Amino acid sequence: MPTYEYYCPANHRTVEVMHGMSAQLKTWGEVCAAAGEQPGPTHADEPVEKLLSAGMVITRSGPDPMDCGRPGGCCGGGCAM
Repeated sequence: MPTYEYYCPANHRTVEVMHGMSAQLKTWGEVCAAAGEQPGPTHADEPVEKLLSAGMVITRSGPDPMDCGRPGGCCGGGCAM
């Protein structure tokens, strides 16, 4: 299931939510319900903005496992170096 981020201008919070592609969350209350969070002092009817994201992109830090230091790197990361 894709992950989406929603921003609430009323409280300046961004919440990450997983839902189907056809779901269209429009209010803070809908976002909080989907995320399993309480809306807090922000009124549930406050509108939210769906942020552009790359979906479920996983980023990591550290050295590239595909780069063994050899010119051209290693095919498939299977280098024994």
